[in-house]
Amino acid sequence: MTKKRINLALQGGGAHGAFTWGVLDRLLDDEDIEVAAISGTSAGALNGAAFKAGWVKDGREGARANLDWLWGRMGAVHDMRMPAWMVGALSMPGVVSSAWEQSWPYAMTDTLSRMVSPYSYGPFYSNPLRSVVEAFEYDKVCAESAPKLCVGATNVHNGKIRVFTGTEISTDALLASACLPTLFQAVEIDGAHYWDGGYTGNPALFPLFGADLPADILIVNINPLERAEVPRSPQDIQNRINEISFNSSLLRELRAISFAQRLLDTGHVPEGGLKRLFVHMVADDALMRELSVSTKLTPSPYLLGQLKDAGRAAADKFLQAHKDDIGQRGTTDLTAMFS
Repeated sequence: MTKKRINLALQGGGAHGAFTWGVLDRLLDDEDIEVAAISGTSAGALNGAAFKAGWVKDGREGARANLDWLWGRMGAVHDMRMPAWMVGALSMPGVVSSAWEQSWPYAMTDTLSRMVSPYSYGPFYSNPLRSVVEAFEYDKVCAESAPKLCVGATNVHNGKIRVFTGTEISTDALLASACLPTLFQAVEIDGAHYWDGGYTGNPALFPLFGADLPADILIVNINPLERAEVPRSPQDIQNRINEISFNSSLLRELRAISFAQRLLDTGHVPEGGLKRLFVHMVADDALMRELSVSTKLTPSPYLLGQLKDAGRAAADKFLQAHKDDIGQRGTTDLTAMFS
């Protein structure tokens, strides 16, 4: 069977990125699927780097092993600006999210993050992700061979996105992509300072438009696009603000893609004048609506395992329903999304 070549667009979302781990794990089961390029932000960038380094080293099994290694390390990261005992005491995702948000330890941690700058730690400051990210094999992460890897971060000074590719990708570039400014100090690269890429591209889609890349873009979405209820509690309001903020750049790019495809469909632009793109999406909004900002900062092994299983299930559902559509048509109704 002819290979189904796709590009992956991997959202950021802290510990919720373990959902993407599961999606990638399931895609690796299918030898008909070939990943041509990856654009990732924050946790999506870490997933992309682990996937590529493992793939370059030992193909599918190497990618799977490297993702397992990454999330095994993430489950051992206890310093996400909260004590280790708080992280280890968590259990079922939906119940934990609600209970955790209402608990005094989380309330204190959340309040502290709004009152105390990460620069207040002085010489005692350290980024808890550094030890994980430093362990990547950068000769493989930066290799010229496929899949192409793109990592997004936000320039603090001008508010623009910077996309790191090839040898530009480093420990600092990955830390910059995952730098939440209320928790971590901005990461300096070449005289500029960077925050989380989710503010300007979560993830950036435009690096995947190249003529040498396939038309199919599979977005792994881990921030719910819609919620039926109006948030009323302080926690729910803050959570929805976070979701909207981290989806806004993605929605802008999808709207632009939708507009371009309509120009092609109506003949206002001749075929070949713009690249025709096929957009797909894997998500589990029902699960993610049970979770919140608090669980994004909670990399407990139990939670990560549950999210991985959910990601595998969502990817399996997508492949069963839409594998034959890859290379033929998009399966995300962009017209309905923006009508």
